[in-house]
Amino acid sequence: MWHEMAVLGGLLLAASAAPALAADDRPLLQAGKKTLYQRVLTTPSCRLGDQPGAAGGKPQPAFTRFYVYQRQQVGDGEWLKVGADSYGKTLGWIDGGCAVEWKMQMTLALTNPAGRDPLLFFRQRESLDKLFAAGDPGKLLKPIRANLASQGRDPSVVAREPDYAVDLAKRFYLLPVLNAREIMTEKGFRVRELEVASVTAAAPKSAEQTAQDKAGEVNTLKGFSAAVVFVIDSTISMGPYIDRTREAIRKIYQHIEQEKLLKQVKFGLVAYRSNVKAVPALEYVSKLYVDPAQVQGGEDFLARMAALKPATVSSSRFDEDAYAGVMKALDGIDWTQFGARYIVLVSDAGALDGSDPLSATGLDAAQVRLEAKHRGVAIYSLHLKTPSGASNHASAEAQYRDLSNNPVLNKPLYYPVDAGDVDNFGRKIDGLAAAITGQVKAAYRGEMAAGSALGADADYGKKGKPADDALLEDTAKLGHAMRLAYLGEVTGASAPPVFNAWISDRDFVKQNVPTTEVRVLLTKAQLSDLAEVVKKIADAANEGLISPNEMFERLRSVAATMGKDPSQLQKGGKSATLAEMGLMAEYLEGLPYLSEVLSLDEETWKGMEGLEQEKFIRRLNTKLKYYQKYNADADRWVSLAEGSDPRDHVYPVPLEALP
Repeated sequence: MWHEMAVLGGLLLAASAAPALAADDRPLLQAGKKTLYQRVLTTPSCRLGDQPGAAGGKPQPAFTRFYVYQRQQVGDGEWLKVGADSYGKTLGWIDGGCAVEWKMQMTLALTNPAGRDPLLFFRQRESLDKLFAAGDPGKLLKPIRANLASQGRDPSVVAREPDYAVDLAKRFYLLPVLNAREIMTEKGFRVRELEVASVTAAAPKSAEQTAQDKAGEVNTLKGFSAAVVFVIDSTISMGPYIDRTREAIRKIYQHIEQEKLLKQVKFGLVAYRSNVKAVPALEYVSKLYVDPAQVQGGEDFLARMAALKPATVSSSRFDEDAYAGVMKALDGIDWTQFGARYIVLVSDAGALDGSDPLSATGLDAAQVRLEAKHRGVAIYSLHLKTPSGASNHASAEAQYRDLSNNPVLNKPLYYPVDAGDVDNFGRKIDGLAAAITGQVKAAYRGEMAAGSALGADADYGKKGKPADDALLEDTAKLGHAMRLAYLGEVTGASAPPVFNAWISDRDFVKQNVPTTEVRVLLTKAQLSDLAEVVKKIADAANEGLISPNEMFERLRSVAATMGKDPSQLQKGGKSATLAEMGLMAEYLEGLPYLSEVLSLDEETWKGMEGLEQEKFIRRLNTKLKYYQKYNADADRWVSLAEGSDPRDHVYPVPLEALP
């Protein structure tokens, strides 16, 4: 838990993963740790010299991460001998007073600011305490925001979050946590007050500069475009829905041609079925029919879509490989060309779980959703609840709600079509396509408000019948968030330039809305170690399904081979958790999340129903698949120090992806 704990962050490379080095060639260990090395982050005043205590030296970029190899007292101050990585190559000495200890390597990512006020970075924690103790925090914030709007500054505020979204994947930034505490607000919400650090403050913008920036939005938004990719189940039962989707796209293309928006709105198409080894006549698992980056217009799209026909044979299961279809769209399309990015999943069946032998991806809804989030893609799920799939409806709904849970709206973009009614489905498709087109049209006109395009084109195609108001409202809000993300990307929006400040992980007024997300920075060695241990736990759990007593006996053996003191393994008996047995690495200790794996003990495992145990194993196996994807994704690995060994580059892993 976070309660009053210092969480300045560094997950350090396990000593077991490093090559054999002499003691003097290794960084110093953290106090009380066996595998975690000492590391620091530089502040803007740090200089790197050849000797401890020497004046001058080479200035270092703020937030460079250094390993500490030696500490030496010089006069009243301490000096640190540092290196860029943990493999024995030292660079020189820095004054310890200019560096900040980093024990648990975490960084915060700012959420998309749509639907909330820009986050304020306060000088003192007391400012947060006053806001959260107030029955109406908005009343206290009003004069502060007025000062920022008119003068560009307020005495209590160090910095303000940019108006536009800052994409950690595109512009990696460090926003480490120095201290945190969890409180209960007057409104009854649990929030975390966080002391954070960032680079030194730049001069605040004047009100005139801010007005100029706003005026520039209109021209910038003229380059805003949208891609809507339909991912359609093309199995034997889907013929009427494929035809109705084709009809909706034909009508909307006529509309956007009239509006001269052909360059701004593009449609794509992916079809999916199921495992072709089980049923070869299915022909494919997933197939990209239309790439939105290549389509030339309505006639071109419809000509390409003409090749899509429903399968002539049935799959071996009622569930199809929907996740393979979504991943085909995510991996097979260059989404960076578009500001607004949407996938519309259409299916009358559930999805094959990642642990199913027929699954092509080995991933579950949670992992596919994280991949979509990384690319800035929103997933809509149109679930056709046909009578033939009645027994499958509940499980499929749970999957698609998880898959389409949107971090900006904080709700799933899940829309069922009762009885699989083709007309109802058609109205949803018409309304959705028209609403997205309206959002792009509004952006082209320079309109930024969340509801500016709500209804602008949404009435198109309704034929006198009401469209899904919730769907249209969600699309309007999401379109606003997409425009903020686009503006953030093209203008190079970055994290606020502050050094020390206090923020909240929830909006001050809308206290159910998160302002930040935690990323854990893992090295390749740590990710590999994590995957290995998770696999061993999954293997032992598989054996435990046959004989519950076997699982924890095997895990004790695994812990022993990892160097855990055998006499310690028996302590706690059946109530000892996997964390207490020493199975998980030290770099997971103290993280602000509740781990179902770390907290598992023998009594809990034996008390689970067989189905619950199987689900536990499936979750472990799908996370293993996801770790493999992380490892292979060269673009997402980040160096935290110039010249550091590639083995010490890090991957920003969402807390949700940890075991």
